Amino acid sequence: MPIRISTARLGNLGGLGLALAASATLLALTGCEETPDGGQAPVPPPPAVVAAPAREEAVTEQAAFIGRVAAADRVELRARVQGFLKERRFDEGQAVAVGELLFLIEPEQYQSLVSQREADLAMAVAEEQNARAQLARGEELLRAKNIAAAQVDELRAAASIAAAGIAQAQAALDAAKLDLGYTEIAAPIAGRIGIARYSVGSLVGPSSEGLATIVSSDPIEVRFPVTQRQLLDARANAPADGQENGALQVMARLSDDTIYEHTGVIDFVDVTTDAGTDTVTVRARFPNPDGRLVDGQYVGILLQRDAPKLAITVPQPALQIDQQGVYVLIIDEESKARIRRIQIGVETGAVVAVTQGLAAGELVIVEGAQKVRPGQVVSASPPQVFEDADPAAGPLNGGAEQ
Repeated sequence: MPIRISTARLGNLGGLGLALAASATLLALTGCEETPDGGQAPVPPPPAVVAAPAREEAVTEQAAFIGRVAAADRVELRARVQGFLKERRFDEGQAVAVGELLFLIEPEQYQSLVSQREADLAMAVAEEQNARAQLARGEELLRAKNIAAAQVDELRAAASIAAAGIAQAQAALDAAKLDLGYTEIAAPIAGRIGIARYSVGSLVGPSSEGLATIVSSDPIEVRFPVTQRQLLDARANAPADGQENGALQVMARLSDDTIYEHTGVIDFVDVTTDAGTDTVTVRARFPNPDGRLVDGQYVGILLQRDAPKLAITVPQPALQIDQQGVYVLIIDEESKARIRRIQIGVETGAVVAVTQGLAAGELVIVEGAQKVRPGQVVSASPPQVFEDADPAAGPLNGGAEQ
Protein backbone atom coordinates (compact mmCIF):
# COMPACT_ATOMS: atom_id res chain seq x y z
CA MET A 1 0.00 0.00 0.00
CA PRO A 2 1.27 3.58 -0.64
CA ILE A 3 3.09 5.53 2.07
CA ARG A 4 1.05 8.45 3.50
CA ILE A 5 2.45 11.24 5.66
CA SER A 6 0.29 13.98 7.21
CA THR A 7 1.20 17.47 6.12
CA ALA A 8 0.23 18.82 9.56
CA ARG A 9 2.74 16.58 11.21
CA LEU A 10 5.33 17.54 8.64
CA GLY A 11 4.90 21.11 9.75
CA ASN A 12 5.59 20.09 13.33
CA LEU A 13 8.63 18.04 12.36
CA GLY A 14 10.16 20.90 10.40
CA GLY A 15 13.29 20.17 8.36
CA LEU A 16 13.47 16.53 9.52
CA GLY A 17 9.93 15.92 8.26
CA LEU A 18 10.75 17.35 4.85
CA ALA A 19 13.78 15.08 4.54
CA LEU A 20 11.72 12.00 5.42
CA ALA A 21 9.01 12.99 2.95
CA ALA A 22 11.58 13.44 0.16
CA SER A 23 13.11 10.03 0.91
CA ALA A 24 9.68 8.40 0.83
CA THR A 25 8.85 10.02 -2.47
CA LEU A 26 12.20 8.91 -3.98
CA LEU A 27 11.56 5.33 -2.89
CA ALA A 28 8.09 5.41 -4.35
CA LEU A 29 9.40 6.68 -7.71
CA THR A 30 12.43 4.41 -8.08
CA GLY A 31 10.96 1.24 -6.62
CA CYS A 32 12.34 -0.75 -3.73
CA GLU A 33 13.39 -4.26 -3.02
CA GLU A 34 10.54 -4.83 -0.56
CA THR A 35 6.88 -3.90 -0.59
CA PRO A 36 5.36 -2.17 2.50
CA ASP A 37 4.02 -5.51 3.71
CA GLY A 38 7.51 -7.08 3.53
CA GLY A 39 7.05 -8.94 0.15
CA GLN A 40 9.41 -8.93 -2.91
CA ALA A 41 8.91 -6.58 -5.90
CA PRO A 42 7.97 -8.33 -9.20
CA VAL A 43 10.94 -9.52 -11.35
CA PRO A 44 11.20 -7.71 -14.74
CA PRO A 45 10.39 -9.93 -17.75
CA PRO A 46 13.26 -11.35 -19.85
CA PRO A 47 14.34 -9.20 -22.78
CA ALA A 48 12.48 -9.86 -26.01
CA VAL A 49 14.62 -10.87 -28.99
CA VAL A 50 14.09 -12.20 -32.47
CA ALA A 51 15.78 -15.53 -33.15
CA ALA A 52 16.11 -17.71 -36.24
CA PRO A 53 17.44 -21.25 -36.63
CA ALA A 54 20.71 -21.88 -38.44
CA ARG A 55 19.92 -23.64 -41.70
CA GLU A 56 21.70 -26.06 -43.96
CA GLU A 57 21.40 -24.71 -47.50
CA ALA A 58 23.06 -25.11 -50.87
CA VAL A 59 25.30 -22.08 -51.38
CA THR A 60 27.59 -21.16 -54.21
CA GLU A 61 31.15 -20.20 -53.31
CA GLN A 62 31.52 -16.56 -54.27
CA ALA A 63 34.08 -13.79 -53.92
CA ALA A 64 33.68 -10.11 -54.73
CA PHE A 65 36.32 -7.70 -56.02
CA ILE A 66 36.55 -4.23 -57.54
CA GLY A 67 37.99 -4.06 -61.04
CA ARG A 68 38.72 -1.54 -63.75
CA VAL A 69 37.68 -2.03 -67.36
CA ALA A 70 40.58 -1.88 -69.82
CA ALA A 71 40.55 -2.11 -73.58
CA ALA A 72 42.33 -5.19 -74.91
CA ASP A 73 44.03 -2.93 -77.48
CA ARG A 74 44.67 0.77 -77.16
CA VAL A 75 46.50 2.89 -79.74
CA GLU A 76 47.30 6.59 -79.68
CA LEU A 77 47.52 8.01 -83.20
CA ARG A 78 50.53 10.27 -83.76
CA ALA A 79 51.89 12.29 -86.66
CA ARG A 80 55.21 10.88 -87.91
CA VAL A 81 55.89 13.77 -90.31
CA GLN A 82 55.39 17.49 -89.89
CA GLY A 83 52.70 19.33 -91.79
CA PHE A 84 49.28 20.91 -91.69
CA LEU A 85 46.22 18.70 -91.15
CA LYS A 86 44.33 18.67 -94.41
CA GLU A 87 41.44 16.31 -93.60
CA ARG A 88 39.79 14.49 -90.74
CA ARG A 89 37.68 11.63 -92.03
CA PHE A 90 35.82 10.37 -88.99
CA ASP A 91 33.26 11.37 -86.41
CA GLU A 92 34.44 11.31 -82.82
CA GLY A 93 33.23 8.20 -81.02
CA GLN A 94 32.51 6.18 -84.15
CA ALA A 95 33.63 2.62 -84.80
CA VAL A 96 36.57 2.31 -87.18
CA ALA A 97 37.97 -0.65 -89.12
CA VAL A 98 41.55 -1.72 -89.61
CA GLY A 99 43.18 0.35 -92.37
CA GLU A 100 40.46 3.02 -92.45
CA LEU A 101 41.92 6.46 -93.30
CA LEU A 102 41.42 8.86 -90.39
CA PHE A 103 43.73 11.88 -90.86
CA LEU A 104 45.45 13.34 -93.90
CA ILE A 105 48.45 15.67 -93.56
CA GLU A 106 49.09 17.92 -96.58
CA PRO A 107 51.04 15.57 -98.89
CA GLU A 108 52.17 18.05 -101.59
CA GLN A 109 55.60 18.82 -100.17
CA TYR A 110 56.30 15.13 -99.61
CA GLN A 111 55.08 14.26 -103.11
CA SER A 112 57.44 16.89 -104.48
CA LEU A 113 60.29 15.37 -102.51
CA VAL A 114 59.48 11.94 -103.94
CA SER A 115 59.66 13.37 -107.47
CA GLN A 116 63.02 14.92 -106.70
CA ARG A 117 64.37 11.64 -105.34
CA GLU A 118 63.13 9.84 -108.43
CA ALA A 119 65.08 12.31 -110.59
CA ASP A 120 68.17 11.79 -108.42
CA LEU A 121 67.84 8.06 -108.92
CA ALA A 122 67.53 8.44 -112.69
CA MET A 123 70.65 10.64 -112.71
CA ALA A 124 72.56 8.09 -110.65
CA VAL A 125 71.56 5.34 -113.05
CA ALA A 126 72.77 7.40 -116.02
CA GLU A 127 76.07 8.17 -114.32
CA GLU A 128 76.57 4.52 -113.52
CA GLN A 129 75.91 3.52 -117.12
CA ASN A 130 78.45 6.11 -118.34
CA ALA A 131 81.00 4.90 -115.81
CA ARG A 132 80.59 1.29 -116.95
CA ALA A 133 80.97 2.32 -120.60
CA GLN A 134 84.16 4.26 -119.82
CA LEU A 135 85.50 1.28 -117.92
CA ALA A 136 84.79 -1.06 -120.85
CA ARG A 137 86.70 1.19 -123.30
CA GLY A 138 89.56 1.56 -120.87
CA GLU A 139 89.93 -2.21 -120.47
CA GLU A 140 89.94 -2.60 -124.29
CA LEU A 141 92.68 -0.01 -124.60
CA LEU A 142 94.61 -1.67 -121.83
CA ARG A 143 94.64 -4.96 -123.74
CA ALA A 144 96.06 -3.10 -126.72
CA LYS A 145 98.54 -1.42 -124.40
CA ASN A 146 97.31 2.01 -125.44
CA ILE A 147 96.43 3.19 -121.89
CA ALA A 148 98.12 3.05 -118.55
CA ALA A 149 96.89 0.47 -116.03
CA ALA A 150 96.53 3.22 -113.44
CA GLN A 151 93.94 4.97 -115.58
CA VAL A 152 91.90 1.76 -115.85
CA ASP A 153 92.02 1.41 -112.10
CA GLU A 154 90.57 4.90 -111.81
CA LEU A 155 87.78 3.96 -114.23
CA ARG A 156 86.97 0.88 -112.17
CA ALA A 157 86.71 3.04 -109.03
CA ALA A 158 84.48 5.52 -110.80
CA ALA A 159 82.16 2.69 -111.89
CA SER A 160 81.96 1.42 -108.34
CA ILE A 161 81.18 4.90 -107.04
CA ALA A 162 78.45 5.28 -109.65
CA ALA A 163 76.88 1.96 -108.60
CA ALA A 164 76.92 3.12 -104.98
CA GLY A 165 75.27 6.35 -106.08
CA ILE A 166 72.36 4.33 -107.44
CA ALA A 167 71.94 2.57 -104.10
CA GLN A 168 72.11 5.90 -102.27
CA ALA A 169 69.54 7.50 -104.55
CA GLN A 170 67.27 4.48 -104.18
CA ALA A 171 67.44 4.70 -100.39
CA ALA A 172 66.60 8.39 -100.48
CA LEU A 173 63.65 7.67 -102.75
CA ASP A 174 62.40 4.96 -100.39
CA ALA A 175 62.62 7.37 -97.43
CA ALA A 176 60.74 10.03 -99.35
CA LYS A 177 58.01 7.57 -100.26
CA LEU A 178 57.81 6.46 -96.61
CA ASP A 179 57.34 10.06 -95.46
CA LEU A 180 54.69 10.53 -98.13
CA GLY A 181 52.88 7.44 -96.81
CA TYR A 182 53.00 8.90 -93.29
CA THR A 183 50.82 11.79 -94.45
CA GLU A 184 47.92 9.28 -94.43
CA ILE A 185 47.13 8.15 -90.88
CA ALA A 186 44.99 5.01 -90.87
CA ALA A 187 43.51 2.87 -88.08
CA PRO A 188 45.96 0.13 -87.03
CA ILE A 189 43.25 -1.70 -85.05
CA ALA A 190 39.47 -2.00 -85.07
CA GLY A 191 37.64 -0.18 -82.30
CA ARG A 192 36.14 3.16 -81.37
CA ILE A 193 37.98 6.42 -81.84
CA GLY A 194 37.92 9.17 -79.26
CA ILE A 195 38.20 12.96 -79.35
CA ALA A 196 40.32 14.57 -82.07
CA ARG A 197 42.84 16.79 -80.30
CA TYR A 198 43.66 18.89 -83.38
CA SER A 199 41.44 20.63 -85.88
CA VAL A 200 41.92 20.71 -89.63
CA GLY A 201 44.57 23.32 -90.47
CA SER A 202 46.63 22.71 -87.33
CA LEU A 203 50.35 22.18 -87.66
CA VAL A 204 51.28 18.74 -86.30
CA GLY A 205 54.43 16.69 -86.22
CA PRO A 206 56.39 14.04 -84.33
CA SER A 207 56.67 16.32 -81.28
CA SER A 208 52.90 16.96 -81.13
CA GLU A 209 50.51 15.22 -78.74
CA GLY A 210 48.52 12.26 -79.94
CA LEU A 211 45.96 13.15 -82.58
CA ALA A 212 43.32 10.77 -81.21
CA THR A 213 43.04 7.44 -79.40
CA ILE A 214 41.50 4.21 -80.63
CA VAL A 215 40.40 1.57 -78.13
CA SER A 216 39.11 -1.86 -78.97
CA SER A 217 35.73 -2.63 -77.41
CA ASP A 218 34.88 -6.24 -78.17
CA PRO A 219 36.12 -8.25 -76.39
CA ILE A 220 37.12 -6.10 -73.42
CA GLU A 221 39.13 -6.79 -70.28
CA VAL A 222 38.56 -6.19 -66.59
CA ARG A 223 41.60 -6.17 -64.30
CA PHE A 224 41.24 -6.58 -60.54
CA PRO A 225 43.63 -7.15 -57.61
CA VAL A 226 43.57 -10.40 -55.62
CA THR A 227 45.44 -10.84 -52.35
CA GLN A 228 48.13 -13.46 -52.07
CA ARG A 229 46.05 -15.32 -49.49
CA GLN A 230 43.03 -15.48 -51.79
CA LEU A 231 45.22 -16.65 -54.65
CA LEU A 232 46.82 -19.39 -52.54
CA ASP A 233 43.39 -20.54 -51.30
CA ALA A 234 42.07 -20.68 -54.87
CA ARG A 235 45.05 -22.71 -56.06
CA ALA A 236 44.77 -25.05 -53.07
CA ASN A 237 41.07 -25.69 -53.70
CA ALA A 238 41.35 -26.08 -57.47
CA PRO A 239 42.84 -29.64 -57.43
CA ALA A 240 40.24 -30.80 -54.90
CA ASP A 241 37.40 -29.38 -56.96
CA GLY A 242 38.88 -30.63 -60.21
CA GLN A 243 38.27 -27.18 -61.69
CA GLU A 244 40.50 -24.72 -63.46
CA ASN A 245 39.99 -21.00 -64.13
CA GLY A 246 37.62 -21.84 -66.94
CA ALA A 247 35.20 -23.47 -64.48
CA LEU A 248 34.83 -20.20 -62.57
CA GLN A 249 31.81 -18.10 -63.42
CA VAL A 250 32.99 -14.50 -63.75
CA MET A 251 30.31 -11.82 -63.56
CA ALA A 252 30.48 -8.03 -63.65
CA ARG A 253 28.29 -5.81 -61.46
CA LEU A 254 27.59 -2.40 -63.01
CA SER A 255 27.31 0.94 -61.19
CA ASP A 256 23.50 0.66 -61.06
CA ASP A 257 23.91 -2.63 -59.15
CA THR A 258 22.74 -4.75 -62.07
CA ILE A 259 24.63 -7.77 -63.33
CA TYR A 260 26.18 -7.47 -66.80
CA GLU A 261 24.43 -9.87 -69.18
CA HIS A 262 27.60 -11.55 -70.46
CA THR A 263 29.87 -13.73 -68.33
CA GLY A 264 33.63 -13.56 -68.62
CA VAL A 265 36.57 -15.89 -68.29
CA ILE A 266 39.88 -15.42 -66.49
CA ASP A 267 42.68 -15.54 -69.05
CA PHE A 268 45.70 -14.16 -67.18
CA VAL A 269 47.19 -13.98 -63.67
CA ASP A 270 50.12 -11.61 -63.32
CA VAL A 271 53.56 -13.06 -62.62
CA THR A 272 54.57 -10.33 -60.14
CA THR A 273 53.13 -9.12 -56.85
CA ASP A 274 52.55 -5.48 -55.97
CA ALA A 275 54.96 -4.85 -53.09
CA GLY A 276 52.80 -2.08 -51.64
CA THR A 277 49.52 -3.97 -51.46
CA ASP A 278 50.66 -7.63 -51.64
CA THR A 279 48.15 -8.25 -54.41
CA VAL A 280 48.33 -9.89 -57.80
CA THR A 281 46.51 -8.50 -60.82
CA VAL A 282 44.04 -10.91 -62.41
CA ARG A 283 42.54 -10.29 -65.84
CA ALA A 284 39.11 -11.39 -67.06
CA ARG A 285 37.88 -11.06 -70.64
CA PHE A 286 34.23 -10.25 -71.42
CA PRO A 287 32.25 -10.10 -74.67
CA ASN A 288 31.15 -6.51 -75.26
CA PRO A 289 29.08 -6.42 -78.46
CA ASP A 290 26.93 -3.46 -77.36
CA GLY A 291 29.79 -1.44 -75.87
CA ARG A 292 28.24 -1.27 -72.39
CA LEU A 293 31.62 -1.73 -70.77
CA VAL A 294 33.77 1.33 -71.40
CA ASP A 295 37.53 1.58 -71.05
CA GLY A 296 38.49 3.00 -67.65
CA GLN A 297 35.22 2.47 -65.75
CA TYR A 298 35.00 0.66 -62.40
CA VAL A 299 32.88 -2.47 -62.05
CA GLY A 300 32.33 -5.06 -59.37
CA ILE A 301 33.61 -8.56 -60.13
CA LEU A 302 31.89 -11.65 -58.75
CA LEU A 303 33.66 -15.00 -58.95
CA GLN A 304 31.70 -18.13 -58.14
CA ARG A 305 31.93 -21.84 -58.66
CA ASP A 306 29.35 -23.50 -60.86
CA ALA A 307 28.55 -26.31 -58.37
CA PRO A 308 26.76 -25.26 -55.13
CA LYS A 309 27.72 -26.84 -51.80
CA LEU A 310 25.76 -27.54 -48.61
CA ALA A 311 26.62 -25.17 -45.76
CA ILE A 312 25.20 -23.88 -42.49
CA THR A 313 23.82 -20.37 -42.99
CA VAL A 314 22.65 -17.60 -40.64
CA PRO A 315 21.23 -14.12 -41.34
CA GLN A 316 23.88 -11.43 -41.54
CA PRO A 317 22.40 -9.37 -38.63
CA ALA A 318 23.21 -12.28 -36.31
CA LEU A 319 26.96 -11.72 -36.65
CA GLN A 320 28.81 -9.93 -33.85
CA ILE A 321 32.49 -8.98 -33.80
CA ASP A 322 34.89 -8.32 -30.94
CA GLN A 323 38.65 -8.49 -30.43
CA GLN A 324 38.57 -12.29 -30.46
CA GLY A 325 36.74 -12.50 -33.77
CA VAL A 326 33.26 -13.28 -35.04
CA TYR A 327 30.54 -14.77 -32.84
CA VAL A 328 26.78 -15.17 -32.55
CA LEU A 329 24.46 -15.30 -29.56
CA ILE A 330 22.62 -18.60 -29.47
CA ILE A 331 19.68 -19.61 -27.25
CA ASP A 332 20.24 -22.87 -25.37
CA GLU A 333 17.70 -25.39 -24.00
CA GLU A 334 17.16 -23.22 -20.90
CA SER A 335 16.27 -20.17 -23.03
CA LYS A 336 19.54 -18.50 -22.06
CA ALA A 337 21.76 -16.54 -24.40
CA ARG A 338 25.22 -17.99 -24.94
CA ILE A 339 28.21 -16.76 -26.95
CA ARG A 340 29.26 -19.08 -29.77
CA ARG A 341 32.49 -18.40 -31.65
CA ILE A 342 32.21 -19.17 -35.36
CA GLN A 343 34.12 -18.97 -38.62
CA ILE A 344 32.32 -17.57 -41.63
CA GLY A 345 32.63 -18.21 -45.34
CA VAL A 346 30.65 -17.11 -48.36
CA GLU A 347 28.18 -14.21 -48.13
CA THR A 348 25.15 -14.76 -50.34
CA GLY A 349 22.55 -12.03 -50.25
CA ALA A 350 21.29 -11.57 -46.68
CA VAL A 351 22.81 -14.78 -45.29
CA VAL A 352 26.33 -15.86 -44.43
CA ALA A 353 27.73 -19.36 -44.58
CA VAL A 354 29.24 -20.63 -41.31
CA THR A 355 32.16 -22.99 -41.84
CA GLN A 356 32.78 -23.86 -38.20
CA GLY A 357 31.14 -23.49 -34.80
CA LEU A 358 27.42 -23.89 -35.50
CA ALA A 359 25.02 -26.75 -36.24
CA ALA A 360 21.79 -26.72 -38.23
CA GLY A 361 18.74 -25.95 -36.11
CA GLU A 362 20.51 -23.97 -33.39
CA LEU A 363 18.75 -20.69 -32.61
CA VAL A 364 20.72 -17.49 -33.13
CA ILE A 365 19.60 -14.03 -32.08
CA VAL A 366 19.17 -11.76 -35.09
CA GLU A 367 17.50 -8.77 -33.39
CA GLY A 368 17.78 -7.39 -29.87
CA ALA A 369 21.26 -8.75 -29.09
CA GLN A 370 22.27 -5.38 -27.64
CA LYS A 371 19.75 -5.90 -24.80
CA VAL A 372 21.09 -9.30 -23.81
CA ARG A 373 23.89 -10.42 -21.49
CA PRO A 374 25.44 -13.88 -21.90
CA GLY A 375 23.70 -16.28 -19.56
CA GLN A 376 20.52 -14.20 -19.37
CA VAL A 377 17.12 -15.76 -20.02
CA VAL A 378 15.47 -14.28 -23.10
CA SER A 379 12.06 -14.35 -24.71
CA ALA A 380 12.54 -15.28 -28.37
CA SER A 381 10.16 -14.79 -31.26
CA PRO A 382 10.64 -15.84 -34.88
CA PRO A 383 11.45 -13.20 -37.52
CA GLN A 384 8.55 -12.09 -39.67
CA VAL A 385 10.50 -12.54 -42.91
CA PHE A 386 10.68 -16.30 -42.66
CA GLU A 387 7.76 -17.88 -44.45
CA ASP A 388 7.80 -21.01 -42.30
CA ALA A 389 7.52 -19.03 -39.06
CA ASP A 390 4.15 -19.65 -37.41
CA PRO A 391 2.95 -16.54 -35.56
CA ALA A 392 0.53 -18.63 -33.53
CA ALA A 393 3.27 -20.89 -32.24
CA GLY A 394 4.41 -18.35 -29.66
CA PRO A 395 8.01 -17.77 -28.50
CA LEU A 396 10.71 -20.14 -29.73
CA ASN A 397 12.48 -22.66 -27.55
CA GLY A 398 10.17 -22.31 -24.59
CA GLY A 399 10.82 -18.64 -23.88
CA ALA A 400 8.49 -16.83 -21.48
CA GLU A 401 5.57 -14.87 -22.87
CA GLN A 402 5.61 -11.17 -22.21
